[in-house]
Amino acid sequence: MRLVIARCSVDYTGRLTAHLPLATRLLVHKGDGSLLVHSDGGSYKPLNWMSPPCRLDVEIPDADSAAAGVLEQWRVTHAKTGDALLVRIYEVLHDTSHELGIDPGLQKDGVEADLQRLLAEQVDVIGEGLTLVRREFPTAIGPVDLLLRDPAGGTIAVEVKRRGDIDGVEQLTRYLELLGRDPHLAPVTGVFAAQEIKPQAKVLAADRGIRCVTLDYEGMKGTESGAPRLF
Repeated sequence: MRLVIARCSVDYTGRLTAHLPLATRLLVHKGDGSLLVHSDGGSYKPLNWMSPPCRLDVEIPDADSAAAGVLEQWRVTHAKTGDALLVRIYEVLHDTSHELGIDPGLQKDGVEADLQRLLAEQVDVIGEGLTLVRREFPTAIGPVDLLLRDPAGGTIAVEVKRRGDIDGVEQLTRYLELLGRDPHLAPVTGVFAAQEIKPQAKVLAADRGIRCVTLDYEGMKGTESGAPRLF
């Protein structure tokens, strides 16, 4: 990655045209070929950019541009659309390059796998006296997130989502229909568990005889969130 702080102007041409007049900006040229133009304000968003696939060519300015003080020009051209970003550099204040290596990617806290694991360790959130049969219980149409037993020997299938919508309820309905055919598991009831459940999903779940449980993720981690748990 190359980081350049320079006094520059920027022109974008292609499906749209845009112009940034002469000012001091940060130019970020990444290993994937993309170029981002940042100012000191405007939060994290670049003022202008070119996304890959693209190539950067350094050009010698023509006589008129050189007379106006342009030292060099960067032309970044998109390989598919032909859109071009032309950066005219008047003064370079900082220029460094860094090899960042392969990034492992963003690891999100509170994804469905985390919720499923915590819920498997705290099945009392679903109800008292329940025991865990298995996580990712296999079926012919996909795994059920959690399979539980109640004190009376009944089976509870739990579908876990971060945000629960109608699709999640439909998914659990299909699992329940399939599991209910197994005499070793029947009767099977369903619980739809999520950090947030949309009103339409709650209505559909109630119509299907499925109970909804809103999960307090921070509370389940042992961090007091200040929000009451809803059962």
